[in-house]
Amino acid sequence: MELRFIACAALVSAALGTAGNPACADAAAAGEAVPQTSSATPASGRTRTFIPSGFTVPTSVEAPGFKLVPLGPLLVDIDYQAYMSSIEHLQRTFTRSTDWPHANISSADAMRDMETEQARFHNRESFAYAVLTPDGSRERGCVYVYPSTVEGYDAVVRMWVTKAEYDAGFDAELYEWATRWIRTDWPFRRVAYPGRAMDWSTWDSIVAANTP
Repeated sequence: MELRFIACAALVSAALGTAGNPACADAAAAGEAVPQTSSATPASGRTRTFIPSGFTVPTSVEAPGFKLVPLGPLLVDIDYQAYMSSIEHLQRTFTRSTDWPHANISSADAMRDMETEQARFHNRESFAYAVLTPDGSRERGCVYVYPSTVEGYDAVVRMWVTKAEYDAGFDAELYEWATRWIRTDWPFRRVAYPGRAMDWSTWDSIVAANTP
């Protein structure tokens, strides 16, 4: 998760690519435009956002066998342990790229990532959640809610679980729960779940058709 969204801006330059960045690594692999953040200002001069200003974003959600809390510096150690335990698994199932995670992610990189995620959450630009055990001692995976660059979709939701959790069947459980949660607790009309509700080739085609 190293510099997961900081590096998104770097996609403007090919050299700044996708190193250590799950969202951007996947976007680059698909030829997808990087989602604009709510801090961007369009020609109208209004600040752009993908959620209503009056919407209260969930900050703690409990479910049977797990809970969701926003990613941030306090979770840096267990987050790092989770994704570093499943490098090859996540490269195949989450980012479709060898750029994240990788063996050379440092603890400093991990902390910068957590600070970035926390800032983006606070600024209502995107929302990254750790999926923890009920006692908070271990991270089982993550859920990300971010704006869509594809016309007709209000948001894109991505998620991953560790290799051990995947083997135990938790991936399907988390996806089923997350789709209900997004449908009932968030203000979106249409949400994309690439690699899940639609296969990657279909999503890549839609992205390509919406890319200038």
